[in-house]
Amino acid sequence: MDDKTAIHVKNLNYKIENHVILQNINFEIHTGDFVGIIGPNGAGKSTLIKVILNEIKDYTGEIKISGKIGYVPQHDEIDRSFPITVKEVALMGMYKEVGIFRHYTAEHVGKVMEVLKVLGIDHLKNRKAGKLSGGEYQRLLLARALVSKPDILILDEPEAGVDKNGQILFYGLLKKLNQQEKVTVILVSHDLSMVFKETTKVMCLNRTLHCHKNTTEMSSQDLKDIYAESLEMLVHIDNPLKVVSRND
Repeated sequence: MDDKTAIHVKNLNYKIENHVILQNINFEIHTGDFVGIIGPNGAGKSTLIKVILNEIKDYTGEIKISGKIGYVPQHDEIDRSFPITVKEVALMGMYKEVGIFRHYTAEHVGKVMEVLKVLGIDHLKNRKAGKLSGGEYQRLLLARALVSKPDILILDEPEAGVDKNGQILFYGLLKKLNQQEKVTVILVSHDLSMVFKETTKVMCLNRTLHCHKNTTEMSSQDLKDIYAESLEMLVHIDNPLKVVSRND
């Protein structure tokens, strides 16, 4: 794996008993890529992320990662009724750095406040996390992932529970991180219009990897290959593609 490769996956297979979840997955993600992973429900997208994060270990194949990973989960583990502040949630991203006793220095707090400011939520530092809007809360989870200064940022359906304006703002932040800070960004999403608009590369997954190419090279056929059962029509509207599903 050369120094331009952030993630290398070769011959990845994973199954539960006799049920195949991922089959013969091969790809490389290069440093500085902005990758959208798409596919129908049950395609193995979140499972692939868990394998990369080493949360699933009983797979076969080869995975090599170059750099530190930051992760924004699909379903956050924090109980939003718990009285914890925005600053305290963001500080949780430094657990590995400060150790089990979690003694935060002024430098740690300063780093957190810097990230909160970049994400536009520093004025909310003392607000209870459970009182945030969907978009504010998603930016808080992003802040928690960023305080450790990751080389690779992985997000699992970050637009869930966020309104359209919040999504546009959030994707703008991701693009800034990718282009200005050179963070490799990998996100799983069901919002195909945003994926085609904002990412530079797309991976089409439905148990196997059907395509991995530049976003501008995507075709209707690529989508039909993975959404055959759930798509009613595919419409080209300039660029990106607009996808209308039976569930919309």
